[in-house]
Amino acid sequence: MIEREAKMRPALFLDRDGTIIDDLGYLSKEEDVFFFKDTVSSLLLLQKHFALFIVTNQSGVAKGLISRKDVDRVNEYIVNHLAEAGIRILETYVCPHDRSDNCICMKPKPYFIEKAEKNHSIDIKRSFVLGDHPHDIEFGLNAGAGAIYLLSGHGEKHRHELNKNAPIVKGIGEAAKLILEQQTRSAKP
Repeated sequence: MIEREAKMRPALFLDRDGTIIDDLGYLSKEEDVFFFKDTVSSLLLLQKHFALFIVTNQSGVAKGLISRKDVDRVNEYIVNHLAEAGIRILETYVCPHDRSDNCICMKPKPYFIEKAEKNHSIDIKRSFVLGDHPHDIEFGLNAGAGAIYLLSGHGEKHRHELNKNAPIVKGIGEAAKLILEQQTRSAKP
């Protein structure tokens, strides 16, 4: 057990729209993807300490507004763009359901974090979720991870809905700074 724990690593579970890219609604084309200016520099720093995952609810699929192929194409573009910048996303998890479907995979249910823990030896207690919606915060806390609320995307609009105590920052750049400061503090004897 101790050997397995030693091999476990922390992760960052990144919401997609409003966290790493601008939230322009249900995206179906690569040309609609606009990265926040701090996304690449922040993820380059964070990947030195964390495995990176994208977790996105895409209810537009269930509503018939976009296809699963559209979502996959946009996600592939995002992952490839980040890879070209030297950033490795280990996996992208997508929930294509509507909230009324009551599926097992829609945030805030911790399904995808638990899946990453099992498939990628993730230490959830040392992991974080970054997102611009209260469901993202609940997602992290429901799994036992840390969570940071971003005011980017729809964050400002939904801030009043937060019912969990979580740090609130302007965007991914400030979130990266906060996480790295916490890493430095916890590493000191």
